[in-house]
Amino acid sequence: MEKNLEFPDLLRLIDERSTAFRAVVAAAPGLDAQVPTCPGWTLFDLVKHLGGGDRFWAAIVGAGPADAPPAEAVAARAALEVPQEREALLAWLDASTQLLLGALRAAGPESGCWTWWPASQSPQTAGGTARHRVQETAVHTYDAQLAGGAAQPLPVELALDGVEEFLFTVCGTPSAWPHKPTAFDFHAAEGRSWRLTVDGDGARITRIPAPTAATGEDSDAAGTSVHGTASELVLYLYDRIQADSLHVDGDAGLLDLLRAWEPEEK
Repeated sequence: MEKNLEFPDLLRLIDERSTAFRAVVAAAPGLDAQVPTCPGWTLFDLVKHLGGGDRFWAAIVGAGPADAPPAEAVAARAALEVPQEREALLAWLDASTQLLLGALRAAGPESGCWTWWPASQSPQTAGGTARHRVQETAVHTYDAQLAGGAAQPLPVELALDGVEEFLFTVCGTPSAWPHKPTAFDFHAAEGRSWRLTVDGDGARITRIPAPTAATGEDSDAAGTSVHGTASELVLYLYDRIQADSLHVDGDAGLLDLLRAWEPEEK
């Protein structure tokens, strides 16, 4: 069974994706370029969002275990002002990422902190925060690339971890599924698979063996099976691409129910 990415790898990937993000913004014709996957946002807005998020989570991790984010961090995010000139803006974003990385290194992976996912399958720790920030940074790098007209797939090691991270953090919940019990299988072309089971006890995610030509797939076990590269699966889960960009077996309508579901408790 494949292991999750180690804490140093998560920090490396945050840094790498932030660097890639800044390179896209530096090469863009202008900061007013529209971001198709974030309607109404420009590249400038995207930089402000990513850097503000880095600073917000740096403060949260630094504060340690808590029932809510630090009030000063919430206020700072609401009143955030950033440089308007591109070179200064990019320097600000770099400094924002380094603040986050510094806070994560100082805390260590097992240190507790507030998160918005207390009832999910992801831990409320600096390690869980780092794992999620990898994906936030990677998806917004894709957004920036798309705005520049040259979007690239997410790196494989990052995307493979990202499918599970999304399912654990966003989909895992003890809230009852309001429809007939079923399961959703997600199969990455790179050889990793997961099952999201939903019923009256909520939503649970497990790793499952990847289907092979020899064994096929137990079509009775899952109401819907989604196949694609790991990058495509992450981008689909984050609503950057549509289901018709993937191969879907079973009842595709179940995916619409999953998208529309808003559990009372996450």
